[in-house]
Amino acid sequence: MDTIQALALGWESRVWESKSTAPTMSRAAAARRGTTYQAAVPARIASMRFPLDDAVSAAAEDARAEVTRFDAELSAVFERAEDFAPLASVLLRTESSSSSQIENITASSRALALAEIGLAKFGSNADLVAANVEAMQRAVAGAETITPDSILAIHAALMHDQPSTDPGTFRTEPVWIGGSSEYPHGADFIPPHHERIESAIEDLCAFAERTDLPLVAQAAIAHAQFETIHPFIDGNGRTGRALVHAMFRHGGATTRTTVPVSAGLLTDTHAYFSALTAYRAGDPNPIVQRFSEATFAAIGNSRTLASDLKAIEDRWHSDLTARSDSAAWSVLPILLAQPAVTSRLVQQRTGVSQPAADRALRHLRGAGIVTARNEHGKDRRRDVVWRSDEVIAALDAFAERARRGRH
Repeated sequence: MDTIQALALGWESRVWESKSTAPTMSRAAAARRGTTYQAAVPARIASMRFPLDDAVSAAAEDARAEVTRFDAELSAVFERAEDFAPLASVLLRTESSSSSQIENITASSRALALAEIGLAKFGSNADLVAANVEAMQRAVAGAETITPDSILAIHAALMHDQPSTDPGTFRTEPVWIGGSSEYPHGADFIPPHHERIESAIEDLCAFAERTDLPLVAQAAIAHAQFETIHPFIDGNGRTGRALVHAMFRHGGATTRTTVPVSAGLLTDTHAYFSALTAYRAGDPNPIVQRFSEATFAAIGNSRTLASDLKAIEDRWHSDLTARSDSAAWSVLPILLAQPAVTSRLVQQRTGVSQPAADRALRHLRGAGIVTARNEHGKDRRRDVVWRSDEVIAALDAFAERARRGRH
């Protein structure tokens, strides 16, 4: 049996038993109670052979080498830990934002910066993207091993403010993509029945431990398999893309940075979704090719962003004339990673008193590095947000470059 036949989805009949608590339902929904639908049965991939096309395999190897080169390149440019840490945070945030955009959850860089200091409306897009940042941090931090528990932890971080999605819990009910919201019949895709999830995820985690595939190819296949299993009620796409970064770190391709692959996927989302469909039909080549292309696109975009941020940092150091022991200097790396801050945040991050934090922020405003805004329209000092519009503009430019090629 060749790979395509072995990898292609199987299907099984399941009886539709609606759990709807609605007092009434449509006639179409009522008519489907007790009838069968076809749910996917994913292949077992832990030990499956994947003889990829030579050109696809070579592109994946080149993409992995480029990831490692980029990681080392940035480490050389931003040698000091206090300079590199903000850049690492920014790249992780851009990945999280881009991954959310794929799901049509968009937020401006300014809105996301405000969300990360608790100044976004609960449940807003910015709030959702901020949760994705936390999930991505959880994914990278837990990359030493990829287990069902680590996947659950990523999902718990992502959906922690959405209890209706059962954060950190595999689904216990059918889900489907497309078609009617009341029943699965006629849906575009019906993932595996929930009774199959735990076994399928264990198989996926075993696959993630293999060392015989190009790392980018392995991450792409693992992502496609995860999307096919669809183990959660919601948040599958963002959790699955976070898994890619856990695998990059686990495989040693990255040591300090996060390559925002999702920004590369954004350049052609139609090709990305088509590649997932091809994978379910048994062909892994398109999804591997798409991830290789996305990796190169993301790194090119990230190099421009890193250059922009380095220029901003150099300009700040040139324009700021504070004494060497001034707290203002310690605020600069915070602003580079988090372009909207409050006096309270500066106090927490630097350990200085409120008067010292306020003086530092006023000094930065005098140097043209930050502007002060009262985001809530109240005349209270604690409502004042100090913003670096330069950094926000650089982040918005990154997002625009990612969207420019979007189909």
